[in-house]
This record gives sequence, structure tokens and C-alpha cells, in this order.
Amino acid sequence: MSTTKPDFIEMKLPAKPEYVGVVRLTVSGIANRLGYSYDDIEDIKIAVAEACTNVVNHAYKGEADSEPVMTIGCGVYEDRLELMVADKGNSFDVDSLKQNLGPVSAEQPVEELKEGGLGLFLIETLMDKVEISGDSGVIIVMTKFLQRDGVERNGNGISTSTTQQ
Repeated sequence: MSTTKPDFIEMKLPAKPEYVGVVRLTVSGIANRLGYSYDDIEDIKIAVAEACTNVVNHAYKGEADSEPVMTIGCGVYEDRLELMVADKGNSFDVDSLKQNLGPVSAEQPVEELKEGGLGLFLIETLMDKVEISGDSGVIIVMTKFLQRDGVERNGNGISTSTTQQ
């Protein structure tokens, strides 16, 4: 096991839809730098966008006096990326929400799917580990482990390899 101290990147953004894309692009860049495969990067982008969209749509509902903010944290480890999306808005009962989640069947008509809760189901499907706490606001921590058979890792961000013709 490596003893390298992980890097931690934090962003604090207004909880508005126009900033969800900023988070997606930032997380995509971090995942690319770590060497995740294209598919894993897409999974990470979808999961973090779902978590941020939940903050934008639900966390501060009915709190007119508050200044809606979402905090995004990225723990960069050698073998994984840990993403945290946190808000200080309305909490919810995590256990009852999880009981109402999936499984979603491909045979089930779209009209019968319940609105709400699918984002969390999607996040749990795309990420390797998901932890949610809802004591003061909501904090969701999503972990994606790195499989090194994907994109070549390049610590400098600039490819030094040449293609032979």
C-alpha cells in the first residue's frame, strides 16, 4: 500500500444549473489526468452531474432566504478518485429513499418508473462505492477505483510518446 498523501481539490459554487457543467468538466479533467478510461470518465461525469442536479433541484427548495451553495471535493488517490458533493440545504431520510430505489427492470415501461430517486440509483450503478449522510444538509461521497487498463497515465498532462509510422 502506498503512503503517498492524496491531493484534495475543493470547489464551492452557487447551486445553480449553469454550474453543473463546470463541475462535470473539472471532474472530467481530474479523472483524465489519473488515467481513467473514456467509459469510466463518462460514468464519473454522469454521477457527479446527477449529485449536483439533486442539490440544485432539491436541497434548497423552500429556503428563500438562504444562499444556495454546493461544495464539491475531489480526493485524488493513486488507485481511486473520491468525489464529495455537499450542501447545507434540506436533509432527507436516506434510508426511506433507498428502500424506494430500484431495481429498475428493462422490461418495465417508462411510464411506470417513479420520478425521483432514479438519480441516486444511477449514481450507485455507475460508481464503485457511494456513501450518503443527511444529518446537516446532504453529503454524498462517490468512489471510483482506477483500473489501469484504460487511458495511459500521463503525469505531466502532455503526451511524450511518439507514434511510429
